[in-house]
Amino acid sequence: MDRDDTTLRVLSTSDLAGLDITLADVVDTVEQAYRTLAAGQSDNPRKLTVKPADGHSVSYAMLGRDGVRNVVAVKTSYKHGLDESRENQHYYTTLTIYDDVTGLPVAMMDCSRIGSLRTPAVSALLARECAAPDASTALVIGTGTQGRLALPFLLTALPGLERLLLSGTHPDGIAAVRAELARHFPDRELELVTDLRSAASDADVIVATAGGHTPAAVEADWLKPGTVSILVGHGLAPSTLHRADRVIATSEAQMRVTGTDMADADGKLPAVDLELPVVISGAAARTAPGQRIFAYNSGLVVTDIALGHRFAQLAAAQGLGTEVALWR
Repeated sequence: MDRDDTTLRVLSTSDLAGLDITLADVVDTVEQAYRTLAAGQSDNPRKLTVKPADGHSVSYAMLGRDGVRNVVAVKTSYKHGLDESRENQHYYTTLTIYDDVTGLPVAMMDCSRIGSLRTPAVSALLARECAAPDASTALVIGTGTQGRLALPFLLTALPGLERLLLSGTHPDGIAAVRAELARHFPDRELELVTDLRSAASDADVIVATAGGHTPAAVEADWLKPGTVSILVGHGLAPSTLHRADRVIATSEAQMRVTGTDMADADGKLPAVDLELPVVISGAAARTAPGQRIFAYNSGLVVTDIALGHRFAQLAAAQGLGTEVALWR
């Protein structure tokens, strides 16, 4: 990408929305980022967090380096109005990427679409690596952004899934989940469930994406042997973690920062058996067919960097974005 040292390509929400990228491309890009990290070629320091005492907002800063793409990037995330209803909240996230070969800026972009794609891709990779070999039924809890994309990504990584179950209460969200599934897999059917316990007992893969106010809470004794339960948002009770046979996390350090709502009565979380980058690189997540596995999906900035750089390449090829003379 042609750059100079005074201008920065800014990619807006609408710029990125116009880019076509396949689900398989997203999964492959995210998987490569994990493999590179496991090989010691990338850097993913622990995120910095700032949260006021009254909890009305939270902000994060994340720095990382992708050693295959040879780029360095900084991601920021700021959410305001955590004590308000969802429609009254404000959320802004950006990613700024620099070429670590030329030393020149690549792009600064809205990171919301990147995050909305990266997270379900990670859930799909967790499912692929942790699911029992004969897994055939998937249950998604929640109909927000992550719930809407969960099933298409799961089918991309696990095409052998036969039954697709959804637990949700918001009509617009349910309709959006159906539309997203139909857009990517028009021949697949969705079953809306009202008995969460029964659905959870049938599921081989559970992806919990619900919001913080959900009453849904799948308990460990609802799960059949071999189930993998993936926590993205809410919808799983702490027992699914504490009574799991194996615990897999994208990052144990981040789980201990952002997963405190899953702590036991003493405020403790169990040890993580393996992290996803190691699993993707060859370590076995499942060591026995009947093990119940709990998987914690928290973001690693190296995956945002890899996917953001992919978007920057696609945008540059189409001439999208605005050149800003930031350093002139």
